[in-house]
Amino acid sequence: MNIKRIFGALLTVLGITGLIYAAILFANTQGNQYDVKSLAIYGILGIVFFISGIGLVRTTKDEA
Repeated sequence: MNIKRIFGALLTVLGITGLIYAAILFANTQGNQYDVKSLAIYGILGIVFFISGIGLVRTTKDEA
């Protein structure tokens, strides 16, 4: 198995986890400055990890 595909899948899972956590924070937010900062941080990191993981899995050739 290709190490790049495994790393891409791991990044994708981390991205999905970050986006789900950001959605949970968004649902439970009170509008405090801390809530908005953490929501932005987890949301941006989730998007970056998700997009980079999908890109890595998609561009890696599967050679046997």
